Amino acid sequence: MNATGAAVAELSGLRVVVGGRAIVDGVSLRLTAGRVTALVGASGSGKTTTGLALLGEYPAGAEVTGTVRAPEGLVGYVPQHPAAVLNPVRRCGALLFDIARAHVRELPRGERARAAAERVAAALEAAQLPEGPELLRRFPHQLSGGQQQRLVLAQALLLGARVVIADEPTTGQDALTKRRVVGELAAVARRGIAVLLLSHDADVVNALADEVVELRAGRVVASGPAARTPAARHEPPPRRPPAARPLLRVTALTARHGRHIVLRDAELTLADGEFLAVLGRSGSGKTTLARCLAGLHRHHSGEVLLDGTALPRSLRDRSRSQLAAVQYVFQDASAAFDEHRPVAGQVARTAVRLRGLRPAAALEEARAALARTGLSEEVAGRRPGKLSGGELQRAALARALLARPRVLVCDEITSGLDAGTRAAVLGLLTAPPGERDVPAVVFVTHDLAAAAHADRAIVLDGGRIVERGAARDVLTVPRHPFTAELVKSPDGAARSARNPDRPG
Repeated sequence: MNATGAAVAELSGLRVVVGGRAIVDGVSLRLTAGRVTALVGASGSGKTTTGLALLGEYPAGAEVTGTVRAPEGLVGYVPQHPAAVLNPVRRCGALLFDIARAHVRELPRGERARAAAERVAAALEAAQLPEGPELLRRFPHQLSGGQQQRLVLAQALLLGARVVIADEPTTGQDALTKRRVVGELAAVARRGIAVLLLSHDADVVNALADEVVELRAGRVVASGPAARTPAARHEPPPRRPPAARPLLRVTALTARHGRHIVLRDAELTLADGEFLAVLGRSGSGKTTLARCLAGLHRHHSGEVLLDGTALPRSLRDRSRSQLAAVQYVFQDASAAFDEHRPVAGQVARTAVRLRGLRPAAALEEARAALARTGLSEEVAGRRPGKLSGGELQRAALARALLARPRVLVCDEITSGLDAGTRAAVLGLLTAPPGERDVPAVVFVTHDLAAAAHADRAIVLDGGRIVERGAARDVLTVPRHPFTAELVKSPDGAARSARNPDRPG
C-alpha cells in the first residue's frame, strides 16, 4: 500500500482539442495516495475528459498534447452512467467472479472458488451493496441507477485500483446511500488509494475532498484546499397552490422484476398543476413507479388512470395522444439519443411524431425549447457524443416538453447539472401553474434541495409508500423514522468516515 502523500498519478499541461476546439486546455493535476481531489465546474467544462485521460481514453479524433502519468491497469473508473459499462446480457455476479478468479489463480484448485467468493463478498460490502447473493443473480437493468454505480465501484476495488475516478458518484443516490458512498470513498482513500472526485454536489465535495480544482471552459481557474462549511438547508420557495382537479390516479399498483416484487400496492393522485416529489433510497421502487406511469414497465397489476381513463400498461399499446400526454425524462440521457444524428433534429422529431408538425416548424420549436434549458443553437446542432451528460439531460427535457405533455415524469434530471443550470431547469418546472410548459410534474429525485420546490412529496421504502404530505412538512418535520434518516445531511457520516477516531 502506498504511503499517504505519495503521488500516484499526474497530468501536466494536458490539452485535448476536438474539431479545432480545446475542450481541455493546459490542465495540470497531481493525485496523491490517500487523498481525495475534487474536480468541479459547470457541465461541459472538461471534467470527464480530464478524468478519462488518466485511463488513456480520449474523444474520437482528439489531438492530445501534454503528459499523463498513471499506474497502468490500476486506475478504476466509476462513470456517471454506469449502465454504459455493464454488460446487459450478463448477470451482475459474472464479471465480479471473473475478476476475482484472476486474483486467486495461484491458489490450489480446491481453494479458488471459496477465495473468489470471499473477495466478491468483501467488494460488495465495501461498495455498500449488502444485497449480496440476491443481487448477483440479477441483470444490470434490474438494478437501480445507484446500485449500478456501486456495482462498478465494487469492480474497481476487486481490480486492486491505486487510483479511483468517481464521476458524479452520488448522482442518482438517496441521502442515506449518498452518506454511505461518501463514507466508502473516504475509506478507500484511507487505504492509500488516490481518489479523483468529479462532482456537481457541493455538499459532497465539501464533506469529502482534501483538494478542490475548478475548471471553466477546459482551464483550471482555481485550486486549493477544500473549505469546510455547513451544508445548505433545504428552504422551499413559496408556490401558488395547484388546481384541485384530479389528473392522474394510481390504484393498487404492484410491480415486479421477474419474481422479485419491487413495488407494493402503491396509491397516489396527481392534481392538474401539481409538482409531486418522489423520494426514497436507491432500489426502493421510485423509478419503477415512474416507468409504470409512462408505460415503460408493463409487469404490474393495478391501474394508472389519466382523467379517469385507464392507460394501457405498455406504451406500445398507447395512442399517440396518450404517448404525448405522459412524457418521461430518463436519468441516463445519453442512452436516450441516437449517437449518429444531431441533437436538435432528434428533439424536433417529437413534435413531428406526436403533434403532427411539419419538420421546419418543429425544428424552430426545438431550438426555442433547447434555448430555454440553456443550450445554444451551436451546441444543439452537435451529435450527442459532443455534449456533456448535463447538456444531454437538458436536451432530453426539451424533447419531452416539445410533446406538450399533461404529465412530465422526471427521473433524476437535475443530478448531472451544475448549480446554475440546475436552478434554471428547476425554474422551468416550478414556475406557477399556468406559467410553465407542463401542467403536472412527477419528480423522482434524491436531491432534497430540489424536492423542496415540490407541492407534495411521497417517500418509498422497500417498495411501499411510507410517508406522504406537503413537501415542506416531509422534509422538515418527517413522521416516519425512515424519512427522518433520509433527510439528514451527508456531512456527519462523512466526517466520521474521514476521522474514524473522532465522534461524528
